[in-house]
Amino acid sequence: MCRGGNVTGNVAESVSGPVGRRIQVTIKDIAKLCGVSVSTVSRVINDRPDVSPEVRAAVLEAVRSSNYVPNNSARVLGSSSSDAIGLVVRGLANPFYSPIIKVIGNRIDAAGYTMVMQQISSTEDEIQCGAIMEREKKLRGIVFLGGRSDYSEEELGTITVPFVCCSYDNSFGSLPCGRLSAVSIDDCATAYRAVSELIALGHRRIAALVAATDDRSISELRYRGYLSALRDHGIEPDGDLVACTGSFGMDEAYIATRALASGGADFTAMFIIADAMAIAAIKALEDAGRDVPRDCSVIAVDGLLLSQYTRPTLTTMCQPSEQMGEESVRILLDMIERRSGNRSLVLESTLRAGASVAPASAWK
Repeated sequence: MCRGGNVTGNVAESVSGPVGRRIQVTIKDIAKLCGVSVSTVSRVINDRPDVSPEVRAAVLEAVRSSNYVPNNSARVLGSSSSDAIGLVVRGLANPFYSPIIKVIGNRIDAAGYTMVMQQISSTEDEIQCGAIMEREKKLRGIVFLGGRSDYSEEELGTITVPFVCCSYDNSFGSLPCGRLSAVSIDDCATAYRAVSELIALGHRRIAALVAATDDRSISELRYRGYLSALRDHGIEPDGDLVACTGSFGMDEAYIATRALASGGADFTAMFIIADAMAIAAIKALEDAGRDVPRDCSVIAVDGLLLSQYTRPTLTTMCQPSEQMGEESVRILLDMIERRSGNRSLVLESTLRAGASVAPASAWK
């Protein structure tokens, strides 16, 4: 793919031309030479995992053929760049984020900017991470993929560049209207619709699997939608049917569901706040002797590609993940390039019917 050339991290050191002239080669020159994007070269040099083996080998061969050894500033590609946009991903190995990250990277590339990504755990502070990245990488803007929903004006003061919250909003925060840009679904309304689907099929004893009921996050929002749907349909919520995992992890979801199913609780359906948790919960139900959907229907929220291939296929409320990524970058670029200010966008979720839900009386 590459036809040769001299590569550095940000800007190549000068090399001798055909007649001894010193030539300054930029990363954009290398990207054009190799037929790849600037951010792809960046990811290779910074040893990021999201590059194909063929492209990685081609770019590294260009680096090796130049006999160039990157200096410290070149090793951190984009640290002195004026075209860098940060992506802070909160929640390691969350499968819902994968298509969003891909779209965000593609849109940033297409706009002529370079993406710098940082992944953090769900217990770390994304705003603090973003503030550090802004200073160290001289970012033009930031997309926060996953985060808290309770920001204060004081903590956001540490970010001085435009930013967008992708997949969540500031439902529990104290910010004035227009202070923050966000692209998300209505988590409460989406959960409400999912539970209403179960109720329409005759289910009255509906369990819920959540991370927490009061964590000021999407878990609490979806739990609120669950409660509202029950009450609006004349069903009194039963706290004994609510299982809290403390996280969005599959291991924790399996353990909590297995305990609920083995503890004698009477329920014919489960609402689960995330597809990955639902996949683990279905296994837990079946390991406890409950067939899905014969003994227990399961519905979730997210729309993971993976959940289309489970047995049974998961019925779920699909978030428009790719559109989330596209709109987040569009709003951010509009702010960076001074076409508009902060904007928030609420996208529609859609029901994807699977085989994990059946009428309550189907096998009774």
